[in-house]
Amino acid sequence: MNDVAALPRVTYSNIAEDFSGVHAHFGKVIADVRGRQLDLERPNHVGGRDSTEGAAYDAPCPIDRRLSLGTFFAAAPRQVDSAVAAARAAQRGWRDLGWPRRVALARAAADLLEARKFEAAAACLLEVGKSRMEALGEVEEAIDLIRFYAGEMEANDGFRRDLARANPREETFDVLRPYGVFAVIAPFNFPVALSLGMSICALLAGNTVVFKPSPMAGLTGRLLTDCLVEAGLPAGVFNLICGGAETGAALAAHSGIDGIAFTGSHAVGMRMLREFGCGGRHARPVLAEMGGKNPTYVAASADLDTAVSGVLRSAFGLQGQKCSAGSVVFLHETLADPFLDRLAAAADALVVGDPCERESFMGPLISEAALERFETSRMQAKSAGGTVHGGERLTGGLYDHGAYVRPAIVTGLPDDHALHRDELFMPFLTVRTFSDLGNAIARGNAVPYGLTAGVYTGEPAELEEFLETAEAGVLYANRASGATTGAWPGIQTFCGWKGSGTGSKGGLGTWYLPQFMREQSHTIMR
Repeated sequence: MNDVAALPRVTYSNIAEDFSGVHAHFGKVIADVRGRQLDLERPNHVGGRDSTEGAAYDAPCPIDRRLSLGTFFAAAPRQVDSAVAAARAAQRGWRDLGWPRRVALARAAADLLEARKFEAAAACLLEVGKSRMEALGEVEEAIDLIRFYAGEMEANDGFRRDLARANPREETFDVLRPYGVFAVIAPFNFPVALSLGMSICALLAGNTVVFKPSPMAGLTGRLLTDCLVEAGLPAGVFNLICGGAETGAALAAHSGIDGIAFTGSHAVGMRMLREFGCGGRHARPVLAEMGGKNPTYVAASADLDTAVSGVLRSAFGLQGQKCSAGSVVFLHETLADPFLDRLAAAADALVVGDPCERESFMGPLISEAALERFETSRMQAKSAGGTVHGGERLTGGLYDHGAYVRPAIVTGLPDDHALHRDELFMPFLTVRTFSDLGNAIARGNAVPYGLTAGVYTGEPAELEEFLETAEAGVLYANRASGATTGAWPGIQTFCGWKGSGTGSKGGLGTWYLPQFMREQSHTIMR
């Protein structure tokens, strides 16, 4: 155990570390989880008890769809009612427990997850098709998320502040109070970090939670639930219900829910904001992160090796299935050809295969539906006169049992083509050129989203122009580890502007946790 604890931590930025010891240990854990933890029954958890109510369904492993991740249970409206009722019944006791005790329980959950991080990362790898480094990095991020937000609660004294007094006999102070019951609806692509990031903030704030993971991510959803329950959360404080769109819709529409934390598509997030946030007797919080179309600008003064590395990692890491994935790159016309030559060669060298193997950089797309979108996009690009480098579906052996593709780089599209504008969520990069950086940034801003953006430049004036005019909540400059990706708790905040978010404050930073509470002023005469 001491040898395992001494292994280096994997983050999204420390790409130069020697991870040979990590790989040796992780390979054994992957084999063990694959051999003993798949194809089991994974109940929901409601009111402190496991539940197999609801229609049973099997979730296929995207790496090899002949394998089942397990049997899960889609909660029908009646089970959703039970979960909300359990959360409602537990909320006052959880609130009255006090923030110091909630912080202690959150830290206990982080300790449990850290002790199980290789197992959780293996489950994440098998469930999503992540590479080894992506899966390990995500679990480390989740651990840091819990500890960071617990620290924020502590540093702010539970968000209680004394105020000025107009009368020497009065005591005045300001406090943030929980809303009540939060629904947490999470996506498939970061099933550990995003699920825990949203849930732990709701819990630390004194809310209880009904958590619905993606139907493709019930395995990690159950593992996270076990960590929280074993850490000592009282019955009903955290409830797990699995299922697809029907379960999610029933939860989002439930009258017993006081707030929603959601990560997913723009269309679904905006529907929640209209129907849940503004559709009742009073406004309710919808804290949603809803995707992006994240541009990278490569100026004539850029270091090409650094830029190629950053664009490659952001565009094709996790098969482009990230809301922060770099899916459009603007190249200064004087370096477009040498940049594309290097990028194409680097993309051709990427290993696409079973992510259980250490050499694999890309695994499969999550589903056949994702594959269909990929192939449709490739055909649209060709029909519009574009040139597609790569983009082939791979066949033979394991490739026949998953949606494995080569990354695609597309040049020559009309400047107003939808593939430059729409979020794709796949390893599909479109290329645009420019002669003036300001004009390129204006074109990159002219999309519905505003999540992340990156630049590569050696000129201070160009960097300043980018920082002042790029319309996105997360900006990166000159990063080899990721042009538009790689945010980390307490280091980079993660806030979506425009159609990428419903609020003005994002996750991973100081201002996210207070959004799960509402302000109350107290004046007491003594």
